[in-house]
Amino acid sequence: MQDRKRLEENIARAEEVARLTSDLDTLFELAREGENVTADLERELKSYSARLETLETGMLLSGPNDQKSAIMAIHPGAGGTESQDWAEMLLRMYLRWAERHSMQAIVTDRLEGEGAGIKSATLEINGENAYGLLQSEIGVHRLVRISPFDANARRHTSFASVFVYPQIEDDINIDIKPEDLRVDVFRASGAGGQHVNRTESAVRMTHIPTGLVVQCQNERSQHKNRASAMKQMRARLYEFEMDKKRAEQSKVEDAKLDINFGSQIRSYVLAPYRLIKDHRTKLSIGDVDRVLDGDLDRLMHAFLVYKHTGKVSGDASDGKEDE
Repeated sequence: MQDRKRLEENIARAEEVARLTSDLDTLFELAREGENVTADLERELKSYSARLETLETGMLLSGPNDQKSAIMAIHPGAGGTESQDWAEMLLRMYLRWAERHSMQAIVTDRLEGEGAGIKSATLEINGENAYGLLQSEIGVHRLVRISPFDANARRHTSFASVFVYPQIEDDINIDIKPEDLRVDVFRASGAGGQHVNRTESAVRMTHIPTGLVVQCQNERSQHKNRASAMKQMRARLYEFEMDKKRAEQSKVEDAKLDINFGSQIRSYVLAPYRLIKDHRTKLSIGDVDRVLDGDLDRLMHAFLVYKHTGKVSGDASDGKEDE
């Protein structure tokens, strides 16, 4: 049923592009006859371009896990409150992105920072193509701004890292032996009333052979937290095995797509000018607020084009370059 729904949506998109093409042909014919249809042409061309970009994005999502839902982890870098606040800004950005695309976003673990921001956050984003689209966010994100926490109003640079894993369905064989797992329970942090303070409902799960650790504390029930943690562990182990396979594949491809942890993939400059620049695709966007409010579609599309073709956009919106 999911495959059928996906095919029906693709057919509907193709039919819409065919209709728009016909409308444009009609407008061009009217223009050749001397009628003033410039405004109509500009409007239709803008809509046509957006539909073509949507179709192209769907075609580029061809990986084995691209259509799956995603699990995302956000961690601040060194810098204390500055980086923790930046990590929270990224969390809000991805929650708003999920909302824009009618996807369900559930924060399964959130560790509050000292004073402001977050020390870490894990969220599930449930929706078609969530993993394929969010792959563009894997790596280190850099923020340059006048610090709201600095009494001298100096400019600060902050870093935060983002990991994304596909949610693995139960029919995929990920063998997790009970003896390989260590499960610890503890009291959840943050506001929650007497229940949180009196019961050990939060779950931390450690896979001993690999050292992978996940935890979940958003549910009041320890059983639900345990189930969520196990789902995250399955996804982490799957990605762990996939990473080992990818490491054995073409080194040329790995070099071209330098998106491993520790690489700076994007800069968000809020001072002395305002610009977002993706260092892989060379795409620059001047409307910083719109991107931080969850409008990541242009950045994601440019990354998918780069991933499959190696081509960069070099589309600087206002001609300014990041320092």
